[in-house]
Amino acid sequence: MEWRDLGGNTYVLGSQGVPGVRLNTGLVVGAERAMVVDTGCGPRHGAQILTAVRELTELPLVVATTHAHWDHFFGNAVFRHDGATEFWAHAAAARAMAATGESQRAFVGGTEPEMAAGTGALTEIVPPTALVEDRPVLVDLGGVSVTLFWLGRAHTDGDLLVGTPSTLFAGDIVEEGADPSFEDSFPADWADVLRQLVGLRDRYDFLVPGHGKPASSGFVAGMADTMTHAVRQASDALADMPDLATKAIPMLPYGPDEARLFLSRLRATQH
Repeated sequence: MEWRDLGGNTYVLGSQGVPGVRLNTGLVVGAERAMVVDTGCGPRHGAQILTAVRELTELPLVVATTHAHWDHFFGNAVFRHDGATEFWAHAAAARAMAATGESQRAFVGGTEPEMAAGTGALTEIVPPTALVEDRPVLVDLGGVSVTLFWLGRAHTDGDLLVGTPSTLFAGDIVEEGADPSFEDSFPADWADVLRQLVGLRDRYDFLVPGHGKPASSGFVAGMADTMTHAVRQASDALADMPDLATKAIPMLPYGPDEARLFLSRLRATQH
């Protein structure tokens, strides 16, 4: 694992807590404290990330979680043990962590068996202690400020964006290298949020997705256009043949599994 310097006292680390899944963890370093964006999928992964963080800074840490999926916040206990007390998330993500955190343990059985079982050190699910809602929040790290904000329902209903002097950490709102993940998504709203990101992109030198490489304006615009087209296709299918709408799956611009989830979530969230 190696840090990439993005300027503006901002860094990104790509690590694999789950084989084949590259999580992007952000680090923003101020004069008084530093912020870590997403902590990994359990104590083993979290400890690797913390070790890498401590190679760059010994400052007290603040944690921001982009959304309530296991690979982004199951490492929180490692950072609390290191002394972090301020854990930021969107209010909807906090509710989702409380409601589904325990059931999400099943996803890490192969790589984080202690986390999956909920036994052993640093396997507790650490909830947010500070919440973002509709209005942006400015977090001062000492000479460097980070803006935490929400643009609407997208990959989940609680996607937190983290803006630094150089970089926008977008979590899984932007997915590079794979299809978007639609399990908890709001597809029509997500397309709108992506279009908003295109408008914001020029404010930042880099846009870092939750997984994959930093994304260009063109990439985000393409993702928005693809999702908008898919929403239109699937909405027409649902209107024309509600009982046979799954026949639209081969026409959608995603793999069959994600297309089924897309259609299911669009049906569930349209009204």
